Amino acid sequence: MDNTTTLRLNLATVAKDAFSALLRYDKAATAGVDETLADLVKIRASQINGCGYCLDMHSTEALKNGVPQKRLNVLAGWRETAGVFTDAELAALELTEEVTLVSQGGVPDDVFAEAAKHFTDEELGALLHLIFVINTWNRIAIATGKHATP
Repeated sequence: MDNTTTLRLNLATVAKDAFSALLRYDKAATAGVDETLADLVKIRASQINGCGYCLDMHSTEALKNGVPQKRLNVLAGWRETAGVFTDAELAALELTEEVTLVSQGGVPDDVFAEAAKHFTDEELGALLHLIFVINTWNRIAIATGKHATP
């Protein structure tokens, strides 16, 4: 896709009520998840979806929030890391991938069960909502032509 494409549609102005509701949902979903884990989940879903706008925004936020550059460098290959991510983070990243790629076979029971070992029901519910909302933002940015800027 051409990076010079202008914004196709500004949903914040043409669909104000829905956009405002999504902003409130995002705030509620993000509030229930550890900040570092939220950063990792947002970036990983954005990597899978190929959303340059969200990758730029959330990588910048993660660095400001104190996530080490090394963790961001290897996030796309998290399965090939040793000791970089906690067991809970690994479970959350796998859940993120399965939910993001839900059309490829759903969310396997073992993936959900592994995440449930590391998070309370409330934390798992918040994590799922965070995964849902970042996937929505990715789709909005890609569909409307938002791009990372130099």
